[in-house]
Amino acid sequence: MPELPEVEALALDLAGRLDGRAIVRIDLAAFSALKTFDPPLSALNGAFVEGVTRHGKFLDISAGGLHLCLHLARAGWIRWKDTVPALPARPNSKSPLAARIVLDDDTGLDITEAGTKKSLALYVVRSPQDVPGIASLGPDPLSEEFTQEALAAILAAEGRKQIKGVLRHQGTIAGIGNAYSDEILHAARMSPYKPASSIEGDDLTTLFHAIKDTIGDAVDRSRGLAASELKGEKKSNLAVHGRAGQACPVCGDTVREVSFADSSLQYCATCQTGGKPLADRRMSKLLK
Repeated sequence: MPELPEVEALALDLAGRLDGRAIVRIDLAAFSALKTFDPPLSALNGAFVEGVTRHGKFLDISAGGLHLCLHLARAGWIRWKDTVPALPARPNSKSPLAARIVLDDDTGLDITEAGTKKSLALYVVRSPQDVPGIASLGPDPLSEEFTQEALAAILAAEGRKQIKGVLRHQGTIAGIGNAYSDEILHAARMSPYKPASSIEGDDLTTLFHAIKDTIGDAVDRSRGLAASELKGEKKSNLAVHGRAGQACPVCGDTVREVSFADSSLQYCATCQTGGKPLADRRMSKLLK
């Protein structure tokens, strides 16, 4: 899933490619992806792109006084097309194409989503705040408002909730997903199950800097990369996420995994839990 660093890099890349360009049309290939009807998608036809920015994990392409907001969900991506096909894109259940943005020189963008579970979302709105997911976002880790004091207030309000889930909840902190929450907690040497409200004092300082440094470093590495390079850059710089069974780059212990119904987390027991493996509830049920 693209998270804050990748979406930030996508926004920067697209801003350079789209600035001052006109949108000829947008072909919708997956009707379920469009979540709004007023203004219609056709309202962007002929509009000049005014800018591209990001809100958490949402992309925001502003054109003609409107905003095309895009959430790539778990398996969505954007692919630049030096030449778009002459014929408009058509719905095709076997194709990953969700939508195509055709520009004024026959270049464009393909918005795709792999897999059968379709969660990618497009919104055409007059203000980004008209998108419920944007309106409910918590503070952005890269913003000035995200201070150590703000983090302390968030953790206190979340009570005994596990810190892994708190970091991932977009209404609490914007832009952090499954991968970077694993990386942040590994950098902080903290258990994913640690209760949020118990993180105080030195632990709070450590977690705050782990968030800022992990996200900030990932953004710095991603900045300037084309969309085609971002997935490889992310994967090659992860310490624990997606690396179950491999050696922890810090201590050499084996990276472990806990599986859930639709996701998993990875961690290092030596670095994060005092050497004690976390219970994998799904595996425990299988063994009964």
